[in-house]
Amino acid sequence: MEVSPLRQVRKEKGAKKTKWVLKLKFGVTWKAIKKASSSTMKLNRFHLTCASSMKQLSLVRVQAEEAVKPIQQTHTKKKASHHVTKSLLSLLQLPYTASDFIDWGDLMTPTKSPKENISTKWREIHDLHNWDNLLDPLHPWLRREIIKYGEFAQATYDGFDFDPLSEFCGSCRYNRHKLFEELGLTNHGYKVTKYIYAMSHVDVPSWFERSHLGETWSKDSNWMGYVAVSNDEESERIGRRDIVMAWRGTIAPTEWFTDLKAMLERIGDGKIKVQHGFRSIYKSKSEFTRYNKLSASEQVMEEVNRLIKFYEAKGEGISFTITGHSLGGALALLNAYEAATSIPGLPISVISFGAPRVGNLAFKEKLDEIGVKTLRIVVKQDIVPKFPGFICNNILHKLNFVTKKFNWVYRHVGSQLKLDMFMSPYLKRESDLIGSHNLEIYLHLLDGFLGKQRKFRWNARRDVALVNKTTDMLIEELRIPKFWYQLPYKGLVLNKHGRWVKPCREPEDVPSPLSVASENELH
Repeated sequence: MEVSPLRQVRKEKGAKKTKWVLKLKFGVTWKAIKKASSSTMKLNRFHLTCASSMKQLSLVRVQAEEAVKPIQQTHTKKKASHHVTKSLLSLLQLPYTASDFIDWGDLMTPTKSPKENISTKWREIHDLHNWDNLLDPLHPWLRREIIKYGEFAQATYDGFDFDPLSEFCGSCRYNRHKLFEELGLTNHGYKVTKYIYAMSHVDVPSWFERSHLGETWSKDSNWMGYVAVSNDEESERIGRRDIVMAWRGTIAPTEWFTDLKAMLERIGDGKIKVQHGFRSIYKSKSEFTRYNKLSASEQVMEEVNRLIKFYEAKGEGISFTITGHSLGGALALLNAYEAATSIPGLPISVISFGAPRVGNLAFKEKLDEIGVKTLRIVVKQDIVPKFPGFICNNILHKLNFVTKKFNWVYRHVGSQLKLDMFMSPYLKRESDLIGSHNLEIYLHLLDGFLGKQRKFRWNARRDVALVNKTTDMLIEELRIPKFWYQLPYKGLVLNKHGRWVKPCREPEDVPSPLSVASENELH
């Protein structure tokens, strides 16, 4: 796979020294660029390095934009200058090389795009007009907001304790006050107000994590996400007080999708039906548990109603945005349905990533009727959005003119933004079903997406190294370790006696079903 615009690298031996000559896409050698551009600009900010271990050369971009400006402003008819401009612009579009992951200090660009004030446009960004003219090409304001909510969903993975040898397996590793600080999300301007738990003993495949130890924090529940709310500064920027519910999903589309029972269960009195397993997670509760005396549904709605009451008393506009990846995207739709039916007039949006189908045609039509705005981000190579009903729906799709009104067929909801793994020059070409479902892959592709017929955005800001947090999907040339996101020493610490042990959690990080933001925190 070609990862740079270098067509040819050859070695020329001179009388006194060896010179490296680079032939660029536009047929101009590096020596010719330096000669032709000597009167219009200085190239001393480009560092040419020979990476002998990779047996190739890489150009490290340092202040390249500043270097190109003089050329763009110079109106000359000389053919050489024209080649210089095109060649240097191509250098700016180089994909990452190994050199980009060396810490260059202040010379490195930020990983976040600038925050724009969207206070007058937030309703359009949240689907006032079905995202018309905003998805293709993708509006940069919308891209930034989608990635923000995607990072809220990613936090439910990054903060989760997956260790089966931990007594706290299935819980969040941090208390709600520390979650965003520990995961580097404080810059988004939100604070977590409540953690949400769901019953882990429900009629679904292996979707929940359980400790292998005898004594655990809970034998019945898993941490499933959190409610957060925008602070004053962020609320001013986005034009309202935004309440967010981020649902945790499943990292990999393992066999549980093929084992998923496609049984539809009726909700309410009409023809509306949803998948049985999803609803079981959302609605299950037991008086004999510590964390699920209330169902996940009741926990969320209790907190959302509390926040609405508090901020409405202050005369503020409020929105409810629900996000989730995979299973979390399915729970987000059930949450949106309940919120819209119980709190009329509340602006509700769902931003989901790699989410499966949830309900039938009546469910889809009801969500449209009650004003739920849904944007589904899917990756072409990801199999999860094709479930439940993978085989049945594929066959019926070919007979859509006959089957489009069948009420027992699973239907997707809302608008779709479809991405393709092959559009990124940084990802391996093999079609990996597990890798293509990873949320960090989704966020990487989103950050580089401009439009269906356009190439990957050369000035994408999000750190490419994040892709390999829990995958091995980055091309080898970048030399980013695979599956690098893990606790130091795999969670062990050296105690005062010189023994490596599993540390006890800090008391404030032990899960508590009672922790909720006070009114003083909300001010």
